[in-house]
Amino acid sequence: MADTIHSRTATLRIEDREIELPILSGTLGPDVIDIRKLYAESGMFTFDPGFTSTASCSSAITYIDGDEGELLYRGYPIEQLAERSHFLEVCYLLLYGDLPSAEKLADFEFRITRHTMLHEQMQYFFRGFRRDAHPMATMVGVVGAMSAFYHDSTDITDPWQREVAAIRMIAKMPTIAAWAYKYSIGQPFIYPRNDLDYASNFLHMCFATPCETHNVDPILTRAMDRIMMLHADHEQNASTSTVRLAGSSGANPFACIAAGIACLWGPAHGGANQATLEMLREIGRIERIPEFIARAKDKNDPFRLMGFGHRVYKNFDPRAKVMKQSADEVLDLLGVRDNPLLQVAKELERIALEDDYFVSKKLYPNVDFYSGIILEAMGFPTAMFTPIFAVSRTVGWIAQWKEMIADPTQKIGRPRQLYVGAGRRDHVEVENRG
Repeated sequence: MADTIHSRTATLRIEDREIELPILSGTLGPDVIDIRKLYAESGMFTFDPGFTSTASCSSAITYIDGDEGELLYRGYPIEQLAERSHFLEVCYLLLYGDLPSAEKLADFEFRITRHTMLHEQMQYFFRGFRRDAHPMATMVGVVGAMSAFYHDSTDITDPWQREVAAIRMIAKMPTIAAWAYKYSIGQPFIYPRNDLDYASNFLHMCFATPCETHNVDPILTRAMDRIMMLHADHEQNASTSTVRLAGSSGANPFACIAAGIACLWGPAHGGANQATLEMLREIGRIERIPEFIARAKDKNDPFRLMGFGHRVYKNFDPRAKVMKQSADEVLDLLGVRDNPLLQVAKELERIALEDDYFVSKKLYPNVDFYSGIILEAMGFPTAMFTPIFAVSRTVGWIAQWKEMIADPTQKIGRPRQLYVGAGRRDHVEVENRG
């Protein structure tokens, strides 16, 4: 992508020198100081652990305003998309920049649906894992191995091969995740069905068996579709940055997405909804909630309420508003109001939304809190929460990867460091070392 136009500069004073640095402005969000020539002109780097104050790229895909609690996909508010669109329509939007016409959407859905099957020999790859392998471990391996099965979509210099890789990845990821789940519980693989929509097909592959007919309830389908939509992209988070960094070396798209899945596996990233469910299990009963609320308020207690607040959003997570509605619908449908875990969740939500401490600190329930409740109610084990996140985020990773490939300013990622190790020293023979 071309640089944004700039006319202003920032002056950096280093001892008796002054360096002029361009200030770039985007469509929305804060301006950025362009430091690309800083090292050449000053001999110095910047120090920014976690890159929390550094824009690593320019992007036209997703915008987050954490203070206002706003999330835009290609300019569209997530609330509008969740209400009026469905996941594959959002996939098209993220990939191509605009919402599709009816004809283009039908063509896109047709292409995705006809690529959901996996190469038959990949079954043997699944069976090479231990029976108790975590589904995420299986997904990292299988997705990385796709480059060994689909040689005709690994040339990143060919726009058509990039397009084929994108379609294949979005289409096959639900099948890979569902098969990883089936393998982990010792059930036979269920093949995808072309007569089902994207979310229904995934749920069918996860919960159907060859023994009897399995019909997916439309409310569950809608809830899963929303989970996928709300997690489809989230700007330059850790896994997306990992995909971009891997892609900057020229790695094939399957390897890049496998790298993103591996990063997502971390409990500080994709495992947040699993951590929320584990916290609810620790609380156990409604009667114990006041005890844990008090612990959460105690600065000297290491306990923290999981599923509340967000690193980026300093207001209500806009995705959580939509997810709360789905959670209520799913709990009503499944009649799980008597489930102790879900009772704890609902009471904890009520208290947090009314308690002055949480309200003043804007510790609202976030998207991970509600998605964990929904997936638990649907019957998914916590080990499947992050794989479902990976299925949802694949389109965002692919869109960001394609954008990076097309960006003429993109270079191979090479962060620098502040070295704090030993200075230069000479080698001493072993017999002379103290």
